[in-house]
Amino acid sequence: MLVAPPPAAQLPLVVPAAAATLVAYTVAGCALGCLSGLLPGLHANNFAMLLAAVAPAVDAPPLPLGCAMLSAGVVHTFLDVVPSLALGVPDAAMAVSALPGHRLVIEGRGREALRLSALGSGGAILLAVPAAVPLTAAMRAAYGELRAALPLLLLGVVVALVASEPTWRRRVGGAVAFLLAASLGHAALSLPVRGALGAGGVLTPLFAGLFGAPVLLDALDGDGVPAQADARLALGRRDVAATTAAGTAAGAAVGYLPGVSAGVASTLALPLTRGRDPAREYVVATSGANTATAVFALFAFTALDAPRSGVLVAMRDAGVPAALPTFVPVVVVAAAVGFLAVLVVGDAAFRIVGAVNQRRLVGSVLALLVALSWLFAGAAGVVVLAAAAVVGLVPPRLGCRRVHLMGVLLGPLVVGG
Repeated sequence: MLVAPPPAAQLPLVVPAAAATLVAYTVAGCALGCLSGLLPGLHANNFAMLLAAVAPAVDAPPLPLGCAMLSAGVVHTFLDVVPSLALGVPDAAMAVSALPGHRLVIEGRGREALRLSALGSGGAILLAVPAAVPLTAAMRAAYGELRAALPLLLLGVVVALVASEPTWRRRVGGAVAFLLAASLGHAALSLPVRGALGAGGVLTPLFAGLFGAPVLLDALDGDGVPAQADARLALGRRDVAATTAAGTAAGAAVGYLPGVSAGVASTLALPLTRGRDPAREYVVATSGANTATAVFALFAFTALDAPRSGVLVAMRDAGVPAALPTFVPVVVVAAAVGFLAVLVVGDAAFRIVGAVNQRRLVGSVLALLVALSWLFAGAAGVVVLAAAAVVGLVPPRLGCRRVHLMGVLLGPLVVGG
């Protein structure tokens, strides 16, 4: 005998309630991503690890918790350009775009640089989501062979990176910087660190020392941020589109290959663009690669069970299910929030930083980096920060790019496989 279903008013509101929970966690994640993106030296990975650590205590549902972690990571990839340009403390993924971006800030084109970064990140989302489907299928078929050849492949990346320097003197400098960073990574990544927060790791002081502290130390006697002109773009639409596509392709490499950063991949991908304005194109490409990585890494995580970022590692450790149909809309929503936040917050950051005494500002941010290193890695983290800062001062003295400092991850992977 068939039983009639209850009236619509009596149906349990499980689906709407679940959707509301997902939306609430996504919004909270976007807020965390804005905070982590704007705080120099802090990464969304840190928030993700903290969320994973406290999840059992607060009984957070795994899927909504994953939405919060993922949205924080995506928004962060948009906002991390702000401290990179305004304060000189880039995130690890954005570090190698700092100097081209700084040149634009010094020329009074910082507001334009922010918009170029937002366009690169936003365009990369539009390109990466549809491209990730066939690319992930191809990677699934070739993943075994790729893993077996990974050390040789990464060695090829290192050689190409050094060879991309325009002169032999700079190539030698790049090789020296790479070897120093690789040695530092080999020593530091095996340290059993534990910060005061009970979650974190040595990557925070490593990257803050390599890419943040040296820029700040060199800026101690600088003139600070000059007045910024209008936000008109000097890069044409076709150039923006071509460079965004190159950055998205670079993000694919980052999303599927361990140890390859957005800056490394962008450096190798930029020769494929028009090359009419290297500084502006580099900002677009690196921002695009940084954000596209979040998409490709998500697909790699769900299809290959291979987390390629700290956010995804934290999601796996928290028991978050690989719910791709739920996560793709979360990525799109977070990208929209990040795009708007860059435009609103970035201009205000330039005004605020430009009105502050340069030495006090630099000293305060350096103190913040020390505090974060201690919070996430303890006393050993402060030592690692200092050692990394010494290594981070090497590339500009040798006239080579800071991107070679990514040897801190590439080197141990090449040697250890």
